[in-house]
Order: sequence, then structure tokens, then C-alpha cells
Amino acid sequence: MSTDIEAVIPHIVVDDAAAALEFYRKALGAEEVMRVPADDGKRLLHSEMKLGGSRVFVRDAFPEHCGSGGKDGSPKTFGGTAVTLHLRVADCDAAVERAAGAGAVVVMPPEDAFWGDRFAVVADPYGHAWSFAHTLERDSA
Repeated sequence: MSTDIEAVIPHIVVDDAAAALEFYRKALGAEEVMRVPADDGKRLLHSEMKLGGSRVFVRDAFPEHCGSGGKDGSPKTFGGTAVTLHLRVADCDAAVERAAGAGAVVVMPPEDAFWGDRFAVVADPYGHAWSFAHTLERDSA
């Protein structure tokens, strides 16, 4: 079975997307590609950032546009997130240190995982979970 999918792009919702973009720049080294402000002049209807060779869309919540019974909100609105955004990095420890220095909370400090990666998890100030990993060198013996 073939597919026409070119990429999977996470589309995350936050409270204060403009501030989140700045946080992601400091914490993850993200590069802002574009932003589309909402008519209220306070929120972002859409934005895009580049992380390495990947893209992530970021926007503010717009619960007023959900119609009857619909929901739109950030992880804080829903009491958490069921998704972790995973980043392959050159140095897991350095990535966690950078993210924590920018305001992320270390959920799982870097450790050597049984599957052969150095692995860690942080939570950003907007309720999203991010994991970092790099492959450990293996003994050739």
C-alpha cells in the first residue's frame, strides 16, 4: 500500500503562542518561519517553527470557534497531554540543560536507557512534553 504522505507535522495548541515561540527559540533552538495573527491582535491563528529538518505548527486556543460541544484548548485546559514530542539531538544532557535553563521542568533526567539511547523528558511551560535522545556508542567487543 502506498501513501501520499510527505511529512507528519505536529500542530500544538498553547496559551500565548507568541511567548511560546520565544520559549521554543531559547529552549530548543527553534527558528520561527512564519506567524499569522488573529483579528483580536493578541493571539496567533497560526505559526510555524523549524526544529532541525522538521516543522511544528503552533497556535493559540480558540474555544469560541468550536461550535456546539466542541473543545479547543491547550494541555493546561485539558489537564495534561497524551503526546510527547521527541527530538533526536547530538547531546541529550546539553539539550535538557538548555531547555531547563529556558524554563522547562525536567520530568525525567538524562539516563542511559536499555534500548541504547541517552534519554530524558522535559515539560514546557505550556504543558507539552518533549523528550530528547542521542544514541550511545556501543562496544564492538
